[in-house]
Amino acid sequence: MSVSVDIRLKRANKVYNEGEVLSGVVVLQCKEPLPHHGILLSMEGLVNLQLSSKSVGVFEAFYNSVKPISLLSSSIEVARSGKIPGGKTEIPFEFPLQAKGNKVLYETYHGVFVNIQYTLRCDVKRPLLAKDLSRTCEFIVHCQPQKAKVSPSPVSFSITPDTLQNSRERDTLPKFLIRGHLDATCCVVSQPLSGEVVVEHSDIPIKSIELQLVRVETCGCAEGYARDATEIQNIQIAEGDVCHGLPIPVYMVFPRLFTCPTLETTNFKVEFEVNIVIVLQDDHLITENFPLKLCRV
Repeated sequence: MSVSVDIRLKRANKVYNEGEVLSGVVVLQCKEPLPHHGILLSMEGLVNLQLSSKSVGVFEAFYNSVKPISLLSSSIEVARSGKIPGGKTEIPFEFPLQAKGNKVLYETYHGVFVNIQYTLRCDVKRPLLAKDLSRTCEFIVHCQPQKAKVSPSPVSFSITPDTLQNSRERDTLPKFLIRGHLDATCCVVSQPLSGEVVVEHSDIPIKSIELQLVRVETCGCAEGYARDATEIQNIQIAEGDVCHGLPIPVYMVFPRLFTCPTLETTNFKVEFEVNIVIVLQDDHLITENFPLKLCRV
């Protein structure tokens, strides 16, 4: 017998804030009447932490002690044992979105070593040898917006061979001067990062100019912390040897789910940086790094 179970939330974007009520319907479709031993709906919010492969063995205690951090957990029975009639049946539900005890609901975030996820799960218990049915649906939690206004403070930069910090071959580098600014490094996560880059002069033609958004995830416990940086996205803002003295606009939208307001807790941190990368024709890489603080207003 073909049976389908679905969870549909009233909000199409599935975005909620703490203290709001999650409402929607459980949709069951079956050709014939469906006997069951109860339909259970459960809501869960978890923070999953893991270490990168390079840290394995260094923090043995971390592996043995860390468990998923539960932010919220509750369940309700939406239907008692009985029989669902053939056809389409919709069972409405409501769930208050409240954290457990004195915990805080962090914003939904899908990272590499830190993952914050909120899910609804529907379980249909079936009798005898029939297999139980289940369906999972993810919803998105946004943290409470800051009431204070974020005043943008532009950050100017000037890149020359002398300003490069990690270059061992400074004497052999070609001469260049690249100026520019970012409109702000304390950014609202729902608004784009903006600014401009100007190539004043360069002895070697430029091949490409790119914007690289990086997440820096820190996990750990009392025994120690592991800090790992991974790329989220890379946007090319110029290709080829651009006109010297011409302002090139910087514009980057922060991707949903892969970014969140900058977060710092006892067990983990999520921070962000942006790199302006200039690739020369001889494949020399020139990089300028800017730490970002993301917030929601």
